[in-house]
Amino acid sequence: MKLCIEHLSKNFQDKKAVDDVSLRITPGVWGLLGANGAGKTTLIRMIAGILVPSSGKITYDGIDIRDLGESYRSIFGYLPQEFGFYPEFTVKDYLEYMAALKGLSRQKTREKIDLLLDTLSLSDVRKKRIVKLSGGMKRRVVIAQALLNDPEVLILDEPTSGLDPGERVRFRNLLSEFAQDRIVLISTHIVSDVEYIATCNAIMKDGGIIAEGTTEELVLEMEGRVWNGTIPDTELLKYERENRIVNLRNEAGHKISVRYISDNPVLPCSVPASPRLEDLYLWLFPQDTHREEDMKHEFMEG
Repeated sequence: MKLCIEHLSKNFQDKKAVDDVSLRITPGVWGLLGANGAGKTTLIRMIAGILVPSSGKITYDGIDIRDLGESYRSIFGYLPQEFGFYPEFTVKDYLEYMAALKGLSRQKTREKIDLLLDTLSLSDVRKKRIVKLSGGMKRRVVIAQALLNDPEVLILDEPTSGLDPGERVRFRNLLSEFAQDRIVLISTHIVSDVEYIATCNAIMKDGGIIAEGTTEELVLEMEGRVWNGTIPDTELLKYERENRIVNLRNEAGHKISVRYISDNPVLPCSVPASPRLEDLYLWLFPQDTHREEDMKHEFMEG
């Protein structure tokens, strides 16, 4: 079982959204990381067969997915970033409708819906209209439809959007178990979604893959670049202007503990810290660091 992406590109007028991407995706959980606008969704939609590549091809077990046609769709599960449904649909109606589109028998549909509703804690709302559900519950309903046909290939675009922390943990555990003999590709900008469950990660920037490997392999890039230090709270703004700060914590005596990224230690009493995948992500996408700093200030001032 292998999904191969070979020199794939996609152009929209004068913009190249995906630029010569090649990946060999084997069973397990794969993380596709990148900031918003990196090209992840365009790549995902080509893998799903929704968009046609400008050049390159996608093969499943050596056969072009365009030649596989319906047989590819029958083993494929897809969770889009945005989804729609008829306003009158209940949870059960929607899942039965999607099961029919996927060609499931009535008996298989009943069994699978009961199992998924129980697994995703949706049994109590099976007869409730989807429009009346919370954002997190709606997301779980769409996760259920992606799993209806026991897909060999499951593609998820920002799957944990709208889920609370507990739901995120349960969902990650579900995916990890599901992926034992299947391909699961998670496209996300939330590093924690894939950091501990991904067999392999690919990092996408400006339409291309800039890094690929296990979490352990990727974080080696950050060895000697992650530090912990302590500064007076009155000097926080000064250090933030000059350094890439990942996390900070208020301490007693008007001190602040700071985790930061730098080629060399620059804060007083800095000690090396063990790098994480999040550190690499923020090193590669500094604009996300700036957004986090703005949120920290709003929180501290509030």
